[in-house]
Amino acid sequence: MTKTEASALYNIPVEVLDEYERWGLCGEVKKVMGAWQYDHMDIERLGMIMTLHDIGFGNEDIEEYMRLMSAGDSTEKERLRILNEKRSHTLSEIHFREKQLERLDYLRFKMGRDK
Repeated sequence: MTKTEASALYNIPVEVLDEYERWGLCGEVKKVMGAWQYDHMDIERLGMIMTLHDIGFGNEDIEEYMRLMSAGDSTEKERLRILNEKRSHTLSEIHFREKQLERLDYLRFKMGRDK
């Protein structure tokens, strides 16, 4: 399947596919007549990239995670550490936002009471 076909069929932006190719993670992707050909495993890896992106990973973090994943089961502890760090950071952000909401609600309440 070509890059354009993979993009359309799986709703993956072409830019993500370009990034995937630049990272060198598509070693098993065959280049035919100047165009990359994606197989089922590539689509699975791209799905993981999209998931990591959706949960807030930056490109460098995604590249690191995907390189570890490509290295196999021996990197599972390191990948789990990365996921745990991201989870902890996300929880901290959630708690910060909850505090902001509490303050916002207090100000709204106070404005309503002063009228």
